[in-house]
Amino acid sequence: MLKTLFACALFLIPSMAMAQQGLEMDLWPTSPKTSNGDPNDQAKVTVFLPEKKKATGRAILICPGGGYHHLAFEKEGTLWAPYFNAQGIAVIVLKYRMPHGVSNVPREDAEEAMRLIRRMSEAWNINTSDVGIMGFSAGGHLASTIATHSKGDAAPNFQILFYPVITMEAGVTHQGSRENLLGKKPKRKLLNEYCNEQHVTAATPRAFIVLAHNDKSVSPLNSIGYYEELCHHKVPTSLHIYPEGGHGFGILESFPNHYEMMTELREWLRSF
Repeated sequence: MLKTLFACALFLIPSMAMAQQGLEMDLWPTSPKTSNGDPNDQAKVTVFLPEKKKATGRAILICPGGGYHHLAFEKEGTLWAPYFNAQGIAVIVLKYRMPHGVSNVPREDAEEAMRLIRRMSEAWNINTSDVGIMGFSAGGHLASTIATHSKGDAAPNFQILFYPVITMEAGVTHQGSRENLLGKKPKRKLLNEYCNEQHVTAATPRAFIVLAHNDKSVSPLNSIGYYEELCHHKVPTSLHIYPEGGHGFGILESFPNHYEMMTELREWLRSF
């Protein structure tokens, strides 16, 4: 009886506890190329590998959101590890540095994390041609920046975006993310650089996009504009707009369409 209760207790351990078992590594063993002015803000990755017998070779780099001010590291990061690991997918959660107005700092961290995954491909049983990037809110802006700008070993093979910030245009963007990334009065050239809808090409990787229609924090027009550009360039894209849920639901089961969304994401990942 006690053994049965113990087994049940283990089964019911929250996924948060499971997610804490990842391997944390410094992204920059010496120092990053660009400083954000805060020596205490260090970029790190936390690695969650599936059982070797289940590993498919696929990996996903996750960029949590937080308005380029902080990171929702659990619900938009580590808590996703069991879901993906169960599918044989390696998960690497990125703690990227905050920009403090130095716009290329998060991008520099994300590109280095993508390169790290490919450098470690043999040890982590990863197929270098099957490495995706996933981002939430401002982390979705970072993920779409990498998807539309990065080249070579830093370029992802697919992208997963949850309620992403895409544009930096006033009135559509998330103003806090824009100011934290680019400063209060960015020049037009810098704005254009980070309006990711402007940088979609036929080479942009396929996308899965999730959001709620009633999102009051990040306008759905971000995702819709990006989707239009992806369609225009014939990039395979799956767009999912749910009626309720607001912003920042991540992996929380309180999201009304949580189970439907998780199933649709799983099926999309199986489709290629």
